[in-house]
Amino acid sequence: MNNKTIIITGGTGSFGNEFTNLLLKKYKPKKIIIYSRDEFKQHNMQKKFNHPSLRFFIGDVRDLSRLEFAMRNADFVVHAAALKQVPTAEYNPLECIKTNIDGAANVITASLKANVEKVIALSTDKAASPINLYGATKLCSDKLFIAANNYSGGHKSKFSVVRYGNVAGSRGSVNEIFLKHVEENKGYFPITDNKMTRFWIKLSEGVKFTASCFDKMIGGEIFVPKIPSIKITDLAKSFNKKFKHKLIGLRPGEKLHEVMITKEDTGNVVEYKNFYVLLPVINTTYTRNLNKKKFLKLKGAGKGKLLKHNFEYSSGTNKVFLTIDDLKSYN
Repeated sequence: MNNKTIIITGGTGSFGNEFTNLLLKKYKPKKIIIYSRDEFKQHNMQKKFNHPSLRFFIGDVRDLSRLEFAMRNADFVVHAAALKQVPTAEYNPLECIKTNIDGAANVITASLKANVEKVIALSTDKAASPINLYGATKLCSDKLFIAANNYSGGHKSKFSVVRYGNVAGSRGSVNEIFLKHVEENKGYFPITDNKMTRFWIKLSEGVKFTASCFDKMIGGEIFVPKIPSIKITDLAKSFNKKFKHKLIGLRPGEKLHEVMITKEDTGNVVEYKNFYVLLPVINTTYTRNLNKKKFLKLKGAGKGKLLKHNFEYSSGTNKVFLTIDDLKSYN
């Protein structure tokens, strides 16, 4: 990241703020370009960091010409811009498609035109076997970024994806709902289902993992970190054990458990100590020329092994669950 120009789409969000913080503390980037639609959030972010390497571009990923202008001379791109709320996507499907799919295509086109070196797109556990529109659009986005490696041709651009679960404390998370109920002393927490589980990761951990993938990436892979699961009832208890649990039922498009790697991916997954890698499956000139053995020795990751058994990475059957005491440190 040193002496590099890095652009973050959706850069004023939770991820963009934390990623910018990491870049400024750990590296010496040439420029950090924050690309987003909200001038007020950009203003606040500019005051927060007040750093000479920061640049702010008002723009939407739906706008290809503006993206192309912003990406001139960029070295790395982190694509974090998306419409993320599951119910919102269900009720506004076309808007979700325009941002999450058409926007992804625009990021790819602009990156190729600017000859960007490396691009990482942020994904979600909801993209694996999606049952909601948000997950379906992110699956499409993942496929677009993986296939983009075949479009590079004479360009040096490489594209990869990072997929992880719910981010503790991010904007719009269940933490905010539970915290508000505590502050207002409502005496209960709304629970969709007592059996619900989720993958859980701290924002700082997700950001560090994404940054590390720039060093490891070959192009065409999906990186999945090994992270713990939580029970939604334990999360509620971590805020207040005395509050009652009021069952409200699953929201439109909501799953009981989330999956980050499906059984259908078996035989195409490389396991490392702290993460998994889903290999590109499309049969193209690019992937045919890729030796799978390269993915078994990613830079700085030790030695990986190709999984051949009936494997599924689900929040419901995960080996590691956070306890109520563990979750208190996440709140």
